[in-house]
Amino acid sequence: MKKAPLFELPYIHNEETYQLDEDIGKVIVLTFWVSWCPDCGSDLPKKEQLYKTMDHEKVKMLTINVAGRERAEEKGVQYADEFLTQPTLKDRGREIYDLYECEGVPTTTIIDQHGNVYEQFGDKASFLEIVESIGKLI
Repeated sequence: MKKAPLFELPYIHNEETYQLDEDIGKVIVLTFWVSWCPDCGSDLPKKEQLYKTMDHEKVKMLTINVAGRERAEEKGVQYADEFLTQPTLKDRGREIYDLYECEGVPTTTIIDQHGNVYEQFGDKASFLEIVESIGKLI
């Protein structure tokens, strides 16, 4: 297992920033997405349902809009406004997306309590696989 690269990114709606190392000790679920992606459109609503039922003391769920893959930056902001309640960050272009070696969207990265990349799922993964992976850690 490799350590998850630490990062700091701004939230999509304000200038405050999030630092990954704040949540080491919890299971962290990162979802990289863009607004125009049909697979993201089916994945993110399921993640929203999961987010609403998760124990936030144990699991931190975040989405990261890959601004560098958006057709227009404001599209990501509009999508987040309309569909997401979980904390949403905005990538600097594709910086963190590339740092995590993502190959498509959505990409879901699960980080264990010790800050290691536990599993990474590409766009063809089923939601059930992702939930089962989280379940093994909590």
